[in-house]
Formats: sequence, structure tokens, C-alpha cells
Amino acid sequence: MIAVTGANGLLGSYIVRLLHERKQPFVAIKRKSSDIRHLSDLQKHILWRDADITDEVALREALADVTGIIHTAAFVSFNPRNAQKVFAINIDGTRNVVNAALAVNVKRLLHVSSVAALGRQKDQREVDETNKWVDNPFNSNYALSKYRAELEIYRGQEEGLSTVIINPSVILGYSNWDKSSSQLFKYAWQEKPFYMDGSFNYVDVRDIASIALQLFESKIERERFILNAGSVGFKEFFDTLAGNFNKKGPTIRVRKPFLKPLAALESFRTKLTGTEPIITLETARLAGTHFHYSAKKIKKTLDYNFQTFDATVKWCCSRYAELYGGKNH
Repeated sequence: MIAVTGANGLLGSYIVRLLHERKQPFVAIKRKSSDIRHLSDLQKHILWRDADITDEVALREALADVTGIIHTAAFVSFNPRNAQKVFAINIDGTRNVVNAALAVNVKRLLHVSSVAALGRQKDQREVDETNKWVDNPFNSNYALSKYRAELEIYRGQEEGLSTVIINPSVILGYSNWDKSSSQLFKYAWQEKPFYMDGSFNYVDVRDIASIALQLFESKIERERFILNAGSVGFKEFFDTLAGNFNKKGPTIRVRKPFLKPLAALESFRTKLTGTEPIITLETARLAGTHFHYSAKKIKKTLDYNFQTFDATVKWCCSRYAELYGGKNH
């Protein structure tokens, strides 16, 4: 039986759906207070087990009768105020998953990391799985947390687990648009006028779910794989979303010298509102940069073709419009 941590999250929910479609037995692990509305149509078919990954004892209980784990649970935030929570969930939580898996004799563990864990350097343009982590200002707290989480996975491998790691880029999919990368769609829907220079790498959540299961079921171990469909400029990205939403795209370019003061204002605003900032000092440092994450290894290993950018955006926007089109957001 397969356990999926973070089963209610953006990626976890799609892996759960795929397991259900394939009629594979699984348990879905979540925190007791988690929002599971996006899986409401499958409630009768899901065996939920409550366990916070920061609680190793609860994890051991939740992993009863489990032979393999797909570990998607994580906390994504580039807000410096959330650094402690990012480290606790991503590093300590992954350590607990590994320890609990070893304690109850789980055989296989697929870990969902991030391209951020590969590290980035100022003049580097292409990154692949051989990239070595080097501390520098281009690495966020989130990146550091995912890098250190991978070290826990490597330890688990040495102690008897069969492990494989996937490193997705920015995940595009349909979920709660108040969280994680789904906020990009809400930004476009609300016709926000600002954009910055630079580009980002992206991948369709459906591709990640499919690849994750293929790798999990394979005999591949001690390997990591970048999952990335391509890269796109921020202006092009938001214009494409706006076009699909029949909205107005951003028109005001915020130059890099103005991003740090804007990030400071955002920090003040979010302290008052309790929301996530749109721009932080960490993201401001990356403005104008262009990195490409090479997915050659996974394409060759599985002979895999990723969804096109247009297909992914069209699918996502149609789902968001269907859900939020009649609401005041």
C-alpha cells in the first residue's frame, strides 16, 4: 500500500486522483485541520489518516501497513517571516518521514523536492542534476530547506530505504489559488498591473503526477530527476493567462531598482493583513535573471514528453474560470 503525504495539496491531490484511477490501494496523509475540498468528489474512495509530518510518532501510526511513500508534503513560502516554519516542515518533517519509514519497514520512498534544491549561481544559465549546491544570495530559505531535506533522503537510502527524488520547477495546476504557485492565476484574474523582468521555469502538475508514479514503480534508485517543461518570461506568462481569462494583462514594468523598496512595502502590508507578499527581498534579487533547468535526463529515461505551455495554461485557466468566474475575487 502506498502512502501519500500532503495528499490534500496541489501535487498530492493529483497523485491521489491518479492512484484512484489506476485502482491502486493507497492512504492519504494530511494534517487534521487540512482543507480537502478539492478532493470532495473522491471522499468515498479515500482512506484518510491524520498526521502532521512534524510529529514522528503520529507518522508511524499513519504508516501502518504501508510499503511505500510518495512524500509531497512541504511548505512553500518566500516570505522571510516564515523561515522557521519552512525549515521545520521541509527539513524536520522530511527527517521524520524517513525515520518513520525506517521504523515501520517501508521499502520505497519517492521524495518530491524542487529545482530550488539544486542551487543557483549568478552567471549560470543552465542547471542539471549534477549541479552542486553552493551557498549564495540567489538561494532562498525555501531552496536551502529543500536542499537539506534531500540530505535526509540520502541518509535514508544509506540506512536501507530505496529512494528516488524528483525536482519539479514551478508547478502549474488547478487548486486553491490562495496558495503556492496557484496564486499566479489569481494575480492575472484580478488584472494586477505590475510585472517584472525575468523568466521562470514551469511544469504541469499532471506531468509530475504521472512521472512520480512511473519512477516510484520502477527499480530506479539513488537518482534525482529535474521535471521541467520549459521557461517563460513573466510578461508573456501573465499576458497569456489574461488572454485565457478575457482579462487585461499587466502594463506597468517594475524595474529592478524599485523592487526592493516595493518588497519592503509589501512586507509591511502583509504584516497588517496576514497575507503572503507578492514580492519579497528574495524574489526581488532574482528579477531580470534567466535560468533554464534541463529535463533531458527524465525525457531520456522515460521517453517522456511534457505538456505544452499553451495546453497547460488553457486547462488551468478554464478550471479556475469555472470555479471562480461567478465569485467576487
